[in-house]
Amino acid sequence: MADMHAPARFKGFKGPAGGWSTVVQAPNEWRASTAQSCGLWPFSVGAGTPMIGVPMGQQLFTGSTLCCDPINWFMRAHLISNPSAFVLGKPGLGKSTVIRRWAVGYAHQGVITMFLGDVKGEHVPIIKALGGQVITLGPGIGSINVLDPGGALHALDSLTGKLREELHNAIHTRRRNMLRALITISRGTSPTQREGTIMDRALRVLDDRFATRSPLMSDLLGIIREAPQEVRAVALDRGDDARYRDITENLESSLIDLSGSGDMGDMFSNHTSVQIDPTRPVVFDIHAINEVDQNLRAAALMACWDAGFAAVDANHYLARQGVAPLRHYFLVLDELWSALRSGSGMVDRVDQVTRLNRTFGVGQALITHTMSDLESLAEPQDRMKAKGFVERSGMVLCGGLPEGELPLLNQAISVSRVEMDLLKSWSDPGAWDERSGVESDPPGRGKFLVKVGGRPGIPFHLKLTGQELDPNDTNLLWHAPRRTNGQEAEHGIE
Repeated sequence: MADMHAPARFKGFKGPAGGWSTVVQAPNEWRASTAQSCGLWPFSVGAGTPMIGVPMGQQLFTGSTLCCDPINWFMRAHLISNPSAFVLGKPGLGKSTVIRRWAVGYAHQGVITMFLGDVKGEHVPIIKALGGQVITLGPGIGSINVLDPGGALHALDSLTGKLREELHNAIHTRRRNMLRALITISRGTSPTQREGTIMDRALRVLDDRFATRSPLMSDLLGIIREAPQEVRAVALDRGDDARYRDITENLESSLIDLSGSGDMGDMFSNHTSVQIDPTRPVVFDIHAINEVDQNLRAAALMACWDAGFAAVDANHYLARQGVAPLRHYFLVLDELWSALRSGSGMVDRVDQVTRLNRTFGVGQALITHTMSDLESLAEPQDRMKAKGFVERSGMVLCGGLPEGELPLLNQAISVSRVEMDLLKSWSDPGAWDERSGVESDPPGRGKFLVKVGGRPGIPFHLKLTGQELDPNDTNLLWHAPRRTNGQEAEHGIE
């Protein structure tokens, strides 16, 4: 019988095999479907986190499994209003690993992932493992022709009637917007209204002459120099050749820069070196572009984003015509801050690139480091529009953020004080063990908070399986052996 004199915290019976214990162990937990666990009633309980989507890991406080991704939460769970995600957090905490987990999950669901601009080459291994396409761009390495976005011109040959006209107009709009974006990056300021009108009319002249053939930037420059009547009419030169030259001088100079004679010409003056295959996952590898050349990197990112969206446009028009199967895509736009800071008005350019044709069953993810990346823009109207990228996203994944970022985040999405404290704690660096000489992982590595509207966030820890590729080490060069005078250096930075 039980010992009546035992303290209440002790359980069981005294004596051998009596089960005497000072601690009651928590029972083991298993997860199963309702069909499997119905016989265990009433000892089964519902999960506290969604189970629809790509498995991501465990809820930090309950241990329950979390499944989460923008496309499944939009299409199947109906938890968000559009299939998009905004991911932010300090470097090295796992933002890219989250995106790669989504890419693997989508591959098994038939969704094609496109990494539209990989500045570190970190997504190349996963795309190769998925049997995808790696497109390498950079000065002297590979080029991209923004006048043939995503190879969409070739799709016009397979379309007829209204669908052909719609795609043709979409291509024209993308060409015009990308030209404005490249000139803005090159100059640091946006083209004038008159220059925009001249470019629009010159592109239509180019359409008439080239049809579905791919023109080059030098062909557009030739149109401006030729000064056909259609272009002169919108230039308002009043029939004066000298006046026309004065009006188009700055525009001609910008096009020269993009036609092979300037800093950007090497990448944008030739035909696209490798066209996108819309049937396979793809990554645009632009890590060869030096980090100090921010303008060229921003221009490459914009061109890659535009090419990806244009290829998706073309595929969906072909599907509507019945000449290609309908495919779903997940488009990843990394290093958002780099494009936004490259010139006044770039927020509008990014918005135009990404906003078009979101109703075509396309999911997307925008990635940056902190809210300050959006707040650092020079113009107040640009800062407001950039904050809209966060507000319009179906879900927001927040990694570790410094304390000064939290009020800015709270202006875009509702974040409680408890959630702020959690995000702040994840931003601390890892501790250094002097004995072993090894730095521990930062406390926030792999930890994220999923926010949807004003609902309470779901904190989770990303769990990687043994079958997955190792997460990319963005500090790889720091781990490589250092040599001095032919010998490896054991300590210090040489």
